[in-house]
Amino acid sequence: MEQNQAKATQIEFNHFSVLLSETIENLNIRPDGIYVDGTLGGGGHASEVLKRLDENGRLIGIDQDADAIAAAGARLEPYKERLTMIRSNYANMKDELARIGIHGVDGIVLDLGVSSFQLDTPGRGFTYRAEDAPLDMRMDQRQKTSAREIVNEYSEGELYRIIRDYGEDRFAKNIAKHIVAAREKGAIETTGQLNEIIAAAIPKKVAKTGGHPAKRTYQAIRIECNHELDVLREHLDEMIELLNPGGRICIITFHSLEDRIVKTIFKKNENPCTCPPDFPMCVCGNESKGKVVTRKPILPTDGELELNSRSKSAKLRVFEKK
Repeated sequence: MEQNQAKATQIEFNHFSVLLSETIENLNIRPDGIYVDGTLGGGGHASEVLKRLDENGRLIGIDQDADAIAAAGARLEPYKERLTMIRSNYANMKDELARIGIHGVDGIVLDLGVSSFQLDTPGRGFTYRAEDAPLDMRMDQRQKTSAREIVNEYSEGELYRIIRDYGEDRFAKNIAKHIVAAREKGAIETTGQLNEIIAAAIPKKVAKTGGHPAKRTYQAIRIECNHELDVLREHLDEMIELLNPGGRICIITFHSLEDRIVKTIFKKNENPCTCPPDFPMCVCGNESKGKVVTRKPILPTDGELELNSRSKSAKLRVFEKK
């Protein structure tokens, strides 16, 4: 029974891993190296890393989603001798690695955002395309706060802030106002209810031409629910520190907020000097941690876009430790 469930989960999780060949190429994989996939998902990137490792190599796969761990476990079974899987948030990477005796790695992969499996499973509540799904959006279902709590308990000001900042929606104020007004009549429980509220808050003329009216609000609520930007911002420096000399971190982002954080932190680690530009020499003592490999982000090819429309907004940036 458990084997059948694992197989079913694996089938559901199969999807195109975005920028797969570009990521693997930029990792500069050593057969005996130690690598971390901090967003394991269905194991697409991990399987390609594992194929290139010998008996001395090792991959540590981290994911907070129990379904991802189950699916990846089934898919990566042939490589189990050199694979360690950990159910956790990549924010805990340093501590989780230390717990198993690893203090330096040769490469890290992060494929950020929501997985195809999560989007395609209505019960997870990630997609506005499902009309009667529960408002959940938790990547780690062990956590208490879900989208339902955010929608029903956040103040109008808090809702406005996250929809404006994380969804970058110009109608954020009106959407927040409509959500608060609607929940006074009863709790908002489903994606369908939320879709109707958002649609009513956006001018009909805009809704007809601007894509699904709920897209930006769902992004905002999901980011808030899972603390996605905070985790990236607060732990990227730490992950760069984990790299061995010559080690690389490859990060795939799917919207401008994530990409901006990655670009800024990579740049700061390459050139951390805080001296005024007119100083003849550096006196701050901040030393470069390495170099940005990708001056411009790597984008999906036309061929990949044809195969997988969800890769449209993907960007890959790479940093190499000194």
